[in-house]
Parts: sequence; C-alpha cells; structure tokens
Amino acid sequence: MKTTKLLIIFAFTCFIVSTTAQQKPLSLPPEKADWFRDAKFGMFVHFGLYSMLEGSYNGHTMPDTTFKNGRSWYAEWIQMRLEVPSGEYKNLANSFNPMAFDADEWIREAKNAGMRYFVITSKHHDGFALWDSKVSDFNIMNSPYKKDLIAELVAACRKYGIKYGFYYSHWQDWEYPGGAMPEWFPKVPDNEFESYWQKKSLPQVKELITMFDPDLLWFDTWDWETHITDKRRDELIALVRELSPKCLINGRISYLSPGENIDFLEMHDNQYPDKILDKPWQTPATMVHSWGWHAKDYNWKPSQLMVSYLVSNTSKGGNYLLNVGPKPDGSFPVPAVRRLREIGAWMLSNNESVYGTKPIKEIEPQDGVVFAQKIENGRQAIYVYMSKYTEEIEIPLNPDKNTSCTVLESGMPLVTVKTVKGFKIQIPQRLERDCSVQVFKIIL
Repeated sequence: MKTTKLLIIFAFTCFIVSTTAQQKPLSLPPEKADWFRDAKFGMFVHFGLYSMLEGSYNGHTMPDTTFKNGRSWYAEWIQMRLEVPSGEYKNLANSFNPMAFDADEWIREAKNAGMRYFVITSKHHDGFALWDSKVSDFNIMNSPYKKDLIAELVAACRKYGIKYGFYYSHWQDWEYPGGAMPEWFPKVPDNEFESYWQKKSLPQVKELITMFDPDLLWFDTWDWETHITDKRRDELIALVRELSPKCLINGRISYLSPGENIDFLEMHDNQYPDKILDKPWQTPATMVHSWGWHAKDYNWKPSQLMVSYLVSNTSKGGNYLLNVGPKPDGSFPVPAVRRLREIGAWMLSNNESVYGTKPIKEIEPQDGVVFAQKIENGRQAIYVYMSKYTEEIEIPLNPDKNTSCTVLESGMPLVTVKTVKGFKIQIPQRLERDCSVQVFKIIL
C-alpha cells in the first residue's frame, strides 16, 4: 500500500514538474543578454542581388508612383516594387560578383566606429543566401563569386572581437514555393507556407547556427498579418534554443505577438521610443532612406544626428543598429565611410558614456539633454549628453563635498551651483560649437 502511494505521489510530482517545464519561458537568463545591453552600438548591413540594381530598373527609379506599389525608397524591395520579372531577377545571380568585398575592411570600419556587434542579411525576402547553403541552390556559391561571404565575415568578426548575427527572412521568400509574398499579393495557402517553413526556413536557420554559431538572429516581420502563428514562432524559438544556448532572438520574429520568450525587442525601422523600456531593445536605423544600396538616394543623415540618436537610445536603455548598404562590387559607399569615421571620432572620446551604461530614472530628459549612469569604483557616475546648447543644466540630486563635474573628453572642470532642488552645471559658451554632442561626467 505504501509503495503504491509513493508511486502515485512520484507520478504526480513528475507531471507537475513536466507541466511547469513546458510552461517555463524559453528565453535566456538575463545575464546571457548582458553583452547586448552593454554593447549599445552595432552595424547592420543589407547586401544581396538587389544591390546590383541600385534602386533603378528599366528606366524607373524608386520611389516611382507609376507602379501601384512603387512608393518606397527601400531598394532591397525593388523586385516587387518595380515589378521585376522573377526569372529576370533570379538571373542576377549569374552575374553577382562583388570583387571589391573585403570582410576584414568591413569589420574594421565597424570596430573603428565604436560598434560592438555586426548583423548582415544572410537571406533577405528575395530568397538569395549569402552562404554555402545545402538547403537551396539559390545561393552565392552558384554565382561567379563562388565564395561563402558569411564565413569570411564571421572570421573577421572573431579576429576583431566583434559579436555577430544574421538577418534571416523566415517569413517572406519570393523565390521558394510557398514562401510568403507582399501584402498586395493573394495570401499563400497555409499548407503551402508550411511546406516552405519545413523545407527551407527551419533548415536554413539550422544551417546558420550549426555552421557559424551566431550571437543573435534577426528575424523580420512588422505590423502586417503573417503566417507566423504563435505555434510557428515557438517552434522556431525552440529550434534556436536547442541548437544554441547563447543565441539571442529579436522581437520581430513575430512583431504583433512576440511573446515572452524572445531576448530583445526590435523597434520599427528608424523608430525611437520616448521612454525607458525594461527589456533589452534596439532601433534598426538607416543612414539614408533605403537599406540596400540605392545610387540615387542622396538623403544622407549627418553624423551628428546619428550620434544624437545613439545617446538618446542609450539614455533609455536601448541599442542603435546602424545600417550600411554596400555597393554592387562589395565596397562601402564613401558617404557611409565618412559618417562611420566621424561617429568613430566621437566614440573615441566618449565611448565610456555609452558602453555598459544604464538609464537614470531620477532625472527627467530636458530640451536637447539626456542622461545615463554607471557605477565606477563604487561611486555613481552620471553622464550628461548635450546635443543642443544650454547655459545651465539642472540636476535634481543632492551633491556632497566630493561631487565633481567635468567635460568627459578633456577633463575640463565645470562649475556647479547648489540649488533648492539639487545643483546646476554651468556650461561655458565656448563648448557650444566644439562637438555635436557634448558629454559631461558627474561623479557623486
């Protein structure tokens, strides 16, 4: 009788443990994403067959409203936006040969810009893979280039100590039967999508993990209805977790229903939250309008604007993933390189205020001024980012006799004046034009 009771208790306990295990979130422990929280700044690259068309096709240039769906600058969408015949687009692979591509040069530019991780479009919506995929013949090894571009970049990232990950279009695939199409097409039947899902999407994700051991995977959906049901979302997450305990997963795996098992939130393109978010997050951002190379997109953002986006996200606990669209030969456009180096010069002087910092909720943002903090040698360090000159900045914290305030780059001391609410930093006018975003360091 006692044995029977013990067996019943044991069975019931196993059931409870099993049920709890099934319900337990699959997301990684918070410390696994610490590198991502601390890194703050990464490089995104959109490169593929679309780069060869440079935003124009058959005498038309994006955006072109003579096409029903041509109102877009996104050159990586040119096949669908400018209605390039699928056979003609696919034939671009027969002349894809980026002979100026240099993985070492790409990653060195990222590192010198102060970026700590790198993400590239391993397969965008057109379905073309930049690695030696055994799942689909539509890949770079069947082009004149005949080299695994992803493998070269992974080697360079490891050489320079850069974390790396891959954009993978798990939902849309305009080449493979059953892959999802843009919203203006008839919806692919679910059973056909399931075939694509099982025969290409999941197997290629498995390839990317087993071949390259990435630090993150960047999946792409947005606020359209998709074929990525919660069941498929969880199936993909489970696959990644099984193959790699370290690989982070972004919230755009299912933008409308990311669940609790993802590792970081992904904002909309060029979206900048106006409040602190508790979960790790980032903004994917462009230097121009387009992500892929567009030879006639001259809308280059100034580097000082991009630095202001970086510090704004930093002050709210987020990251900034800044995109470069390489030219068809695999080289970075000169305007992009110039901006990377200008941002790198700012980071050379001020990276201490970016890496490893956290938001500070006790101080509200002011006009053109935001804040972050970290603990340094047991003392609180507060960083003040000033992108718009002001004569004084109010700090609603009580100073003590050891409180100091300096310009981070030079160490120049700044005058502080005690007030009823805390103290004010007085900003000399000569600092107004010295730097696009001035950083002041307060030690409490």
